[in-house]
Amino acid sequence: MMFEQYGNWGRWGAGDERGTLNLLTPEAVVAAAGCVREGRVVSLAMPIRGATSSPAPTTVPHLRGRPLPQHFMSVDGGDYAAGARAIGAGLRMADDALVVTPHGTTTHMDALCHMWAGDELYNGHPAGRVRSYGAQRCGIDKAGPVVARGVLFDVAGLRGVPHLAAADRIGPDDLQACLAASGAELRPGDVAVIRTGWPLTWQEEGPDGYWAGQPGLSADGGRWLAGRDVAMVAADNAAIGGLNGRQLADEDLADDLHMILLWRHGVHLAEMLWLEELAGAGRAEFLFVAAPLRIEGGTASPINPVAVL
Repeated sequence: MMFEQYGNWGRWGAGDERGTLNLLTPEAVVAAAGCVREGRVVSLAMPIRGATSSPAPTTVPHLRGRPLPQHFMSVDGGDYAAGARAIGAGLRMADDALVVTPHGTTTHMDALCHMWAGDELYNGHPAGRVRSYGAQRCGIDKAGPVVARGVLFDVAGLRGVPHLAAADRIGPDDLQACLAASGAELRPGDVAVIRTGWPLTWQEEGPDGYWAGQPGLSADGGRWLAGRDVAMVAADNAAIGGLNGRQLADEDLADDLHMILLWRHGVHLAEMLWLEELAGAGRAEFLFVAAPLRIEGGTASPINPVAVL
């Protein structure tokens, strides 16, 4: 599959597997730290609630049909009440196991190996290196911690609605209007954080409302952000771009947001954030911190991104 241009392929060398995260130089991190004014830390993550031990399917937004987080206890208080021997002189412990499939089920960060076209990953790495045991190229372990200046694009707030409609698509005009309204400036190496308000539909209408489609970036909106050298795009919807009622993108391959950002430009994506507290803080610029787990060859990782105000 050929496209008109391949974005950032080769920009940081033939072996590059980090994409625009290369823009997060020590100088950029120091500059980002200058956004801290109050020292207040706001989590941008939704909770992980294991489906085996709580009513997670009815309480936490997720895409239909995706394997929900599984939370098991290998030893707990009930075991000791039933006669389990203590460890040593009266010492007791609880031990749990958590299995999480991040895509579509919790706040997560996509790796550059998550989606591709033809036979090549981002930067021309062979797609055949993505094996059953993980990706040997462009895995989430190659990303490293993300410490950057975050810029909030509160599109729902700009329009004066709790959340956008499912059919809404966010284009360059919307993004520019958000910057004008907030007085913020988007710089190379920033993390663009986009609020649609869509997670609120889970609370208001339940799963059927959340699954009826989703608002998101348009293809031109994605190109606009990529053209401004953002280090990452983060959003509170499930796919950065919009989804239809079948939970699929309507765009063709050339206009698919994952193809534009992940594949062509090497822009990592963070999805399913919770942005309501941040939106209420009245700050459009902040220090953004997110550290994916070092899952070797992983296509994604759960994250707990934070905004330091």
